[in-house]
Amino acid sequence: MRVLVVDDNQNAAEALATYLAFEKIDCQTAFGGAQAISVGVAWSPHVILMDISMPDCNGFQAALALRQDARTREITIIAFTALDEAEVLRHLTDHEFDGYFQKGQSPTHLLALISNFAT
Repeated sequence: MRVLVVDDNQNAAEALATYLAFEKIDCQTAFGGAQAISVGVAWSPHVILMDISMPDCNGFQAALALRQDARTREITIIAFTALDEAEVLRHLTDHEFDGYFQKGQSPTHLLALISNFAT
């Protein structure tokens, strides 16, 4: 299982990737939307945990770009954000995200969500 963790907060992204690695998940990090797109194309992860509120290229823009590219459109993208689910849903223009997980919840719940998409 390959998971790309995307967050403009480098420490947060690396901490989550380290936690997932302890759970036997192969992880890489991207520190913004533009980098998420390039790593997504080059590495082809199974799941992308996408932060929303990022400067320059936010999570909505990055997810939409990934959905529009034939090489990445089938990757599972989970909105991983401090925003509540209703706020995320209000800003969707298409089916950019396959799931939602609010930051601050138990990482065991996040693992369960990732596992659900892996099967």
